[in-house]
Amino acid sequence: MSPSDSLSSATGAHQRTPGARELTAAARVFAMLADPTRLHLVWLLSHGESDVTALAETVGAARPAVSQHLAKLRLGGLVGSRKEGRRVVYSLPDGHLKRMVLEAVSHADHQVTGEPWHD
Repeated sequence: MSPSDSLSSATGAHQRTPGARELTAAARVFAMLADPTRLHLVWLLSHGESDVTALAETVGAARPAVSQHLAKLRLGGLVGSRKEGRRVVYSLPDGHLKRMVLEAVSHADHQVTGEPWHD
């Protein structure tokens, strides 16, 4: 069993080696999440739906700035939105993205706190 086979079976990932298109698409996701505010927004949405006003309050940013970040994330296909009257509610429709962000933040927590690494 190769290292990639072991990783695939352990994580439930697709079995074939990713091609250039998949790697480029994955790199675009990481590029979108490279901004701390966008990462924070996706992390918040991984815990449930929210509107711009609540998200702006939580991240401590101006509502227009949060709206722009959410628009980029929506155009990038990372978040979903729906109208609820005059309000727009944002969500994270992709379980893959949710798990990835939670793992990235957990990894960062280990780096910051010095907590030992684990599988």
